[in-house]
Amino acid sequence: MALSASSSAQQARQALADRLAELCRDAGLSGRDIAERCEWHPSKSSRIMNARTPPSADDIRAWCRACGADDQIDDLIASLRTAEGMWVGWRRMERAGLKQAQEARLPLYQRTRRFRSYSSWLVPGMVQTRPYTTSALQAIQRRRGLVDDVADAVAARMERQRVLYEGDRRFAFLVEESVLRSGIGGSEVMTGQLGHLISIASLPNVSLGVVPMRPDRERWPAEGFWIYDAAQVNVELISGYLTLTQPSEVAMYAEAFTELAELAVYGAQARALITSAVSALG
Repeated sequence: MALSASSSAQQARQALADRLAELCRDAGLSGRDIAERCEWHPSKSSRIMNARTPPSADDIRAWCRACGADDQIDDLIASLRTAEGMWVGWRRMERAGLKQAQEARLPLYQRTRRFRSYSSWLVPGMVQTRPYTTSALQAIQRRRGLVDDVADAVAARMERQRVLYEGDRRFAFLVEESVLRSGIGGSEVMTGQLGHLISIASLPNVSLGVVPMRPDRERWPAEGFWIYDAAQVNVELISGYLTLTQPSEVAMYAEAFTELAELAVYGAQARALITSAVSALG
């Protein structure tokens, strides 16, 4: 569904480019004039105005001063930060360690009342056991060569799970059956994790669906994603973390969630698939 930076991020960059072009026109200047005043190559102004090259914060400062629009600098830099924040590579997101990346999401979780989560790779973090989380984060830490703050990151994720039991929040989790059978941490860790899923499914504010493996699906698996109320979607891709707020894109993921939910089984049928996965662990 989303294999590169989405159109939300592109639209944000385009809106910023359009605003800079508007300032240029309002000042009676051409792109070449801007380049001369900023001491740039003439093509740079064109690339910025056509959203082919994102401006830096210093570029925006120079542009606004060239147009006599110093009062616009702060707002436009804020717009730049918003566009940049929609797509964050894992290395950038985790450069200060895994703990900070975990803690950064807490305010979003605290203000959300309806959570929808679909996972085709791992058990969703909100319903992971401590050993499962430890195994997953240790693997990430080693693979990406990050500072080893796994213990602190695990503690932060466990603390974040408190929202499951607080307030009037509702949670709908969908996992592919393959998630139940793709081991992480070994048989003992997986057995504990699968048992925890059965317990979580009994909570009154939680719906747990398992999408069975079958050879004739019309709606194929997608990248894992979270929907927070109807305001935001986060997508975890191999290369980075995508945040979507464009209503049309949020609606696309909501529709995909509904389609996947219709393929899932719940209650006794879901428990049967989980129990079967436990049995397969030997």
